[in-house]
Amino acid sequence: MANRSRNLTMALLDWIASEGGLRVNGAGVFLRPPRAADYAEWRDLRAASRAFLQPWEPTWPADDLTRVAFRRRLAAYARDREVGSAYSFLVFQESDGALTGGITLSNIRRGVAQMGTVGYWCGEPFARRGLTLAAARALNTFAFNTLGLHRLEAACLPHNAASRALLAKAGFEEEGFAKAYLKINGVWRDHVLFGMTTPRSRDEAPEVTVSV
Repeated sequence: MANRSRNLTMALLDWIASEGGLRVNGAGVFLRPPRAADYAEWRDLRAASRAFLQPWEPTWPADDLTRVAFRRRLAAYARDREVGSAYSFLVFQESDGALTGGITLSNIRRGVAQMGTVGYWCGEPFARRGLTLAAARALNTFAFNTLGLHRLEAACLPHNAASRALLAKAGFEEEGFAKAYLKINGVWRDHVLFGMTTPRSRDEAPEVTVSV
């Protein structure tokens, strides 16, 4: 099992040598790492969704939507992928290729932990259409089947009913409550904690393909 996990990780590192080499296909969506050419569409979607997103996110820096800041993001994402500590994806609608949001597997710990943390955002025009749920299911399967992780974690604000429902549908279970867990919109906020472990059989995971 350890050899299989190492082989999968080495193969994945080979895939991501090129900027656009990794793609995770889900139900009606696909995920891939951000590219420089995504900037304008990403900026426009984030800008149009600012009031919708800001209550659930860290405070946006003053230059957050600039091209320079986007380039910094890309550089940080590439470093994280190279060392296997995080995988950041944009989410696209399969039918027309429209950018709908983003999803990240971060804080990856190997060794005896073999776990990571899932976070996501969705542009307001695409909210409540099942696209982020499909992305979360795809990312979960990628994490378990491709990366060989054993456990995933996530968290959301207690009053974020939509996110709590999404995580439950994606296979997470509520596991606890953390006081002042993350600084959201400038304030340290309590969070509900979620977790899930490797599905007991492949039948429990939705069909997802990873391509290069």
